Amino acid sequence: MSRHWEIPPTAGLLLRWQDLLARSGNLAELLARQFSIPLPALPCSGTAALIIALRVLQQRMPGRTQLIVPAYTCPLVALAAYYCPPLRVVPCDLQPDSIDLDEQQLTQLCDENTLAVVVTHLAGRVADVDTAKRIAGAVGAAVIEDAAQAMGALDGGHSVGLKGDVGFFSMALGKGLTTAEGGVLFSRDPVLHQALHRQCRQDLPFSLRWELQRTAELWGYALAYQPRGLYYVYGKGLRAALAQGDEVAAVGDDFSVNDIPLHRLGAYRQKVGAAALARLPDHLQQGRNRALQRAARLNALPGVSVVMDRPGQQGTWPFLMVIMPSAHMRDAAMTQLWTSGLGVTRLFIHTLPDYPAVAPLLQSGSDMTQAQAFATRTLSISNSHWLTDAHFEKILTQLKAIVASLD
Repeated sequence: MSRHWEIPPTAGLLLRWQDLLARSGNLAELLARQFSIPLPALPCSGTAALIIALRVLQQRMPGRTQLIVPAYTCPLVALAAYYCPPLRVVPCDLQPDSIDLDEQQLTQLCDENTLAVVVTHLAGRVADVDTAKRIAGAVGAAVIEDAAQAMGALDGGHSVGLKGDVGFFSMALGKGLTTAEGGVLFSRDPVLHQALHRQCRQDLPFSLRWELQRTAELWGYALAYQPRGLYYVYGKGLRAALAQGDEVAAVGDDFSVNDIPLHRLGAYRQKVGAAALARLPDHLQQGRNRALQRAARLNALPGVSVVMDRPGQQGTWPFLMVIMPSAHMRDAAMTQLWTSGLGVTRLFIHTLPDYPAVAPLLQSGSDMTQAQAFATRTLSISNSHWLTDAHFEKILTQLKAIVASLD
């Protein structure tokens, strides 16, 4: 790799100058048509979408104070509860080597105090919503589908987000379609769907300051989202954080409750997103073809597995989530590859209790053995088109050598 070259960690959809100059296009209508979802509300972020969903559910089910979430997920999911007092977050363990919630523990955790269970379609994979619906439904709790990384994923031929009570996508930088932060919020239940829209209108004002900042970020993305630009806006910060031993900062997990603005998505950025949306299906299909070929090569390594979809499911592939045979092997791989510029990184560094900003919001005590194992054994490999077959072979060769030498 060139010294000044950095492949992005995710396969974001590129923006064209024509997108930035778009003067028309109704993003909500186009999203509804493309994914066959109800006309969505468009808050400023996926996290804001979750906050609105929780507030609506609190109004419908007053007195319920627990939110069950995967123990390994984005810290922002837990931090959203700060804006919905007196909600407490209950982490639930995962199935072994899986993004799915542990069925037995979820059954134990769900009771009459449970407001909702969050099912996360992590890394674009399609998680098990049916089990969560069955268990949550038995105690009258809702199911929220966190599809932040999975816009365009299908479960049984339908968009993710439609099986649960509420679903949302994220349009953050690098997450497929982007508006430099943005959320897509909807419900299959018409009454609940309208309540989400009303809550957005009530709680999310227009913010000129945030619109100007995000617009600048969107233009910056159009300029810098390529290997030479990313070396400066992403790679240098990554290396500086790792040099200081700060893995959380290296992956950008250092969130706090002050990192969650609440406003609506502005008209200009909606037009940019609408213009780019037409290219998303081809982008996702090309990414799927590339990822499935590479996942097969990785799955052939002894003890190595890529998180895959089940039959009848079709996820998106922003990156490949790779589970190494041991934490020691994962760490050896990261030592060699994290600063290689090849788009190898980690998704979230810790399980939720290990983030200081999150811990005060948690109702702890549950066993999280499998989630912790997932956190310590996984790495992610970019599915960007800039990661050529030759680049991928370098990664594969390194992993193969590590598995052989440390077996």
